[in-house]
Amino acid sequence: MIRHVVLLAWKDGTTSDQISAIEAALARMPEVMPFIRRYEMGSDLGIGGSHDFAIVADFDNEADYRVYAEHPDHQAVLTDLLGPVVESKARVQYAL
Repeated sequence: MIRHVVLLAWKDGTTSDQISAIEAALARMPEVMPFIRRYEMGSDLGIGGSHDFAIVADFDNEADYRVYAEHPDHQAVLTDLLGPVVESKARVQYAL
């Protein structure tokens, strides 16, 4: 199994409506790509974190992760919704 973890920091001025739109679009990913084994996301609780938002996704193998990463629906979220509001991003993939 492969775990994909993304941490996002929002640009100043990012609105709650923009974040809600991102959450809604990301929540569709398991419907669009049923091979995703686990998909979770959430906003930082503000108790010492260095980023504002986290996404965790599990895949059976690297090939499934790559399909997800390159999928047009995922790419649209990255470009259209995240691109305008992300100040910084950290991501890592590791074997479970």
